[in-house]
Amino acid sequence: MDGNTDWFWKVVRISLTVNLPDHPSDVQLESTSNPERGGQLKNIRQIIAAVLFSRRFVLTYNAVLIFILLLAAVLHHGRIILHTRKRGIQNARAREYLKDDNGKESASVQILEGNDEYETPSSSSSSTLQGTNTPLDIAKSTVDDERKPLLTRQMPEQKPQRTISSVIKGWLMYQPQNMPLFNKVYPSNATSLGILAFLGLNMFYLFYRHELAISVFILADRAGLMFVANLPVLYFLAAKNQPLKLCTGYSYEALNIFHRRLGELMCMLALVHAGGMLGVWYTILRPLGWTLIRYTSSKIIVLGIIALFSYEILYLTSLSSFRQRCYELFLSLHIILQTVALICLFFHHHDARPYVFIAFLIFLTDRLVFRLYLKRTTIPASLRVLPDGETVLISANWDTQRQSLWHRLISASIKHGWNPTDHTFLTIPSLGPRHTLQAHPFTIASAAPLSHAWLNLLVRAQSGFSHALLTHAHRHPTAHIRLDGPYGSSQALRMLRAADLAVVVAGGSGIAVAFPLVWALLNADADPEARPLRNRGPRKVCLLWVIHAPLHREWIPEERLEEFRELGAEVLVPAPTVQVGRPDARAIVRAWVEEYCGTAESEGGGKVRVVVSGPGGMNRVIRNGCAELAGEGWDVGVAVEKFGW
Repeated sequence: MDGNTDWFWKVVRISLTVNLPDHPSDVQLESTSNPERGGQLKNIRQIIAAVLFSRRFVLTYNAVLIFILLLAAVLHHGRIILHTRKRGIQNARAREYLKDDNGKESASVQILEGNDEYETPSSSSSSTLQGTNTPLDIAKSTVDDERKPLLTRQMPEQKPQRTISSVIKGWLMYQPQNMPLFNKVYPSNATSLGILAFLGLNMFYLFYRHELAISVFILADRAGLMFVANLPVLYFLAAKNQPLKLCTGYSYEALNIFHRRLGELMCMLALVHAGGMLGVWYTILRPLGWTLIRYTSSKIIVLGIIALFSYEILYLTSLSSFRQRCYELFLSLHIILQTVALICLFFHHHDARPYVFIAFLIFLTDRLVFRLYLKRTTIPASLRVLPDGETVLISANWDTQRQSLWHRLISASIKHGWNPTDHTFLTIPSLGPRHTLQAHPFTIASAAPLSHAWLNLLVRAQSGFSHALLTHAHRHPTAHIRLDGPYGSSQALRMLRAADLAVVVAGGSGIAVAFPLVWALLNADADPEARPLRNRGPRKVCLLWVIHAPLHREWIPEERLEEFRELGAEVLVPAPTVQVGRPDARAIVRAWVEEYCGTAESEGGGKVRVVVSGPGGMNRVIRNGCAELAGEGWDVGVAVEKFGW
């Protein structure tokens, strides 16, 4: 080969060898008195120095992420500890205030029931069970007439004041409209800032001390290094069983948006890496007679191209437009293509091997150890087609097994019970060979069990698996089902329990999330995990359920809703939208906030927490309504229970 290309191949060999030198001066380059040759040698040393710096610098990326995770864990658990102490102090003050003349506590104080004469944020859910804020007859008369005007409540006597912090809080909570043309859903502003910070960290590592003027090879090399450095993070965020739930309180589905944005970033990094290496061929090798076929037929390039196309196809098939139409194909391709890509990356470059090994270990541990062994359960269940003709109710029951500390740490199977808002992955082998290996997520629509579990899953028929299940249920009343789970986070329930006013909004099948939440709030005395907190629930619970068709009322029996009302909750089920259109859910929530937290008795305050689960449009309306209230100075928080797949 021409001597003019020796410098390039020295750099390439250095960047691809297993044993990289510690310093560019360790590389032995032949000396020459030729000035032009001397300039080439200087160029070589600069490129080698840049490559060596990239290797060392990128190693700190994962260390920075671990530090951020540990910091988030400290803040999360610190908030829980402070909140528990604060509630304990408030309860102690309430008990001291309500002692009789002999210094003894009344029976009602001993269980912290609370009453209308002394309202405190630490009053327990017993007050909700007794309906102290809204007498039972008033609550019933308020919600029984569904066609009565919804916003005829008394105007609040006092309102909070708008401050700079409240305006910032409202802006962070706000969710912008969908992206024009592409109709891509934006998250809340707070989530967007978190994603931008994460992407900004990656851009910093990609361009810091980068000298593109020296060689395009340096940019391609840095992009490849950042790609493999993110591999463990990508698989960590995708795993259903991950310690992030213990560290941050958020389950994998809440963090799925970071997994998606990271996947998009990695596809961009892969394209930059491939484009940079193609630029090396075009600017250096092509003038020397190297054809594109000769360049791309080398083993290292072939492996890189296969990995590149595998991940790009993974991205395209992960788009919501494809995923919603071909969910089964999406699942299959996700497993096959990522396996092929990991194998190719392992042999593509030696620097990728430690990261590929960790990513593959995460994948196998999540899939084989947890999902196929520890959290997998097969049980008999009954199948019933509900009156609407398009929904299947899957029911099963069993005696729950006692959870040990070990089970809690490893996230036990559904045989040990579940928490409100949890979901499980459902497989029904009797539907046919096509569905034997498919697992579809469904929210558990029944209350969390204590000693005996009653499991209900609501499956609305659309296409593929759900349509096959509907057809099967018409002919077979029973089936053996395979469950992988439960998965989820108790963040929403903890948030509602800490509130003075808990508002739960459900749209359609979102009642599968809302029903267990409301049941847990109203029956907190039966929940052993809530007892140590002593403040076992909010003073008032409100449920709004918006349904599309009259027959959808059959999803939750009327006696269950009536039981909620008898326990002191305000339950509102407006007329079906197919008959009267969509109700103004935003105004309904505001009316509840102003009635229960905007009166003179509450001094214009009170902690309000809202959980919404429904279609994307409803979720955004409720979130932005809460953002508006927060911007006005109300102590309002909101959580959206919607899966990210």
